[in-house]
This record gives sequence, C-alpha cells and structure tokens, in this order.
Amino acid sequence: VWLLAVGAGRAQESPPTEYQLKAAFLLNFAKFIEWPPTAFADATKPIVLGILGENPFGDVLKRTIQDKTINNRPLEVREFLAAAEPTNCHILFIGTSEKARLPEILANLRGASVLTVGEMDHFTESGGMINFVRQGNKIRFQINEVAAKKVGLKISSKLLSLAAR
Repeated sequence: VWLLAVGAGRAQESPPTEYQLKAAFLLNFAKFIEWPPTAFADATKPIVLGILGENPFGDVLKRTIQDKTINNRPLEVREFLAAAEPTNCHILFIGTSEKARLPEILANLRGASVLTVGEMDHFTESGGMINFVRQGNKIRFQINEVAAKKVGLKISSKLLSLAAR
C-alpha cells in the first residue's frame, strides 16, 4: 500500500509542460507591459492574448488566464488565422507555423501597440519583441526593447532584467 501511495503522489507532482510554462510567461508578460491609453477603447476592455497560426497551447492558455485580471482588466484569448486580423489584440503569440509569413505579419502590425511573442530563430532580430528560447532544460526569453518602444509599449525594468542575453 505504501508503494502505491508514493507512486501516486509522484504522478501528481509532474513538472509543468513546456506550454504550461509559456502560458504562465504570457500571463506575467501582461503584468509588466504598459500599453498606451489608445490601445484600449475604454477602461473595461479586456487584455486580449492572441494566437496566430497553429495553437500549440491547446486550452492551457485559456485555463491559465481564467478568472484573472490585470489592472482591473479581464483577460481573453483569441485565435487568429489571417495575418491581417490580430491588430485588435494586445499580446500576440506567433506560432512557428507562421515562420515563413513572419515579415508579412510584422509589417501588418507596424504601428499597432501589440506585443509580439514568438518561439523561432531570429524572431527578435526580425522585429519581434519577445522570443522564447531554450537554455539547457530551461525556457528563457529574449527581448527586443527597441521594437516595443517603437509602438509605444513600455517594458518594466524587472522584466528586462530577467531576459536572456
């Protein structure tokens, strides 16, 4: 009986999956970004986390943000299929399925106060703002602060200090 209890306890303590971690990062990014007032139609509008392309999160991102608020704003997840659609979100995760269309996507977002997040090689060098990278067995992120400033986003110094170099 003791062996079964120990085994069951370990099964429940499994480490979070890659996309559970990335969903938690996205939630926390929203806490450390300041959008210009024009990014929201009014004070009650939600912070929209968009996903462009194939959704690697499944329902993990929706579960992660469920019933949470940031600065008295609810959070909402929307999925986008076309590169021109996501100008009406605040954080846009661009899936690896969109790598070939990245220049077009970033061009369509030019001037919009949308924090772009990806997980592909050369994402920040291409104009993306935050890129997930693996360092050993850890998930870290790189930040392109210049790209964020160009569209009026202010990234907290706390978040900048956590970025991979």
